[in-house]
Order: sequence, then structure tokens, then C-alpha cells
Amino acid sequence: VQLQASGGGLVQPGGYLTVSCVASGRTLRGLAVAWFRQIPGMERDFVAAIDRNSAGIRYTDSVKGRFTISRDNARNTMYLQMNNLRPEDAAVYYCAAGPSVITSNLRSPSAYGYWGLGTQVTVSS
Repeated sequence: VQLQASGGGLVQPGGYLTVSCVASGRTLRGLAVAWFRQIPGMERDFVAAIDRNSAGIRYTDSVKGRFTISRDNARNTMYLQMNNLRPEDAAVYYCAAGPSVITSNLRSPSAYGYWGLGTQVTVSS
């Protein structure tokens, strides 16, 4: 599976942005999908995930109520809608997918076998 993230950019604090990730090579159906983010010199952090049956959704605490993860299997695309953005949300956002991710390790980067290259999100006035 090849993943291509897009939609990053510069937004003011309090603003909104939606990043997308298109998959090619196989369907996303049956795969868990997730978004992670990373700033230079730091580890890649979990943001949000949907399990492979789309029955379970998880968010890191700092984005609950502001971010929404979704997937469109027909379009082979996943999304992360980000509202009320804060300066601390600035990072490179990576999409990920994996066939063997279970609920207990949805938040673990090592559980995902497929990664996109990332898209930069900058939050600044």
C-alpha cells in the first residue's frame, strides 16, 4: 500500500484544516488507519485512529473535541479534520495503515506497516 498525505499548510490559531491521505495499491477496507504527528527531534506521537472494522475510534486527549478522523473506503481515503488549531498542534502529520492492528495497540506507531510521507501543518499568527 502506498499512502499519500496532503492538505497541510499554514493556519492561524483557532483556525481549521483538513488533511487527507489517499491509498493506492490495495483497498483500505479491512485496515486500521491512523494519524500521527512529529516535530523535529521528538518521537512520532499518536493523534487518532480508526480500527479495521470502523467500530472503534481513538484520539489522544489533547485533540478530543477538536479533531475528527474519518475514512471513505470507496474513495480509499482517510481524513483528519482539525478545528480550533493551537500552536502546539504544529507538526508534520503522517497517515498510517495496517492489517494487523488490534484495538490495544491502535496508538502504537510500530503496529502500522504502511506510512505516508507526511504533510506539514503550521499554526501561527
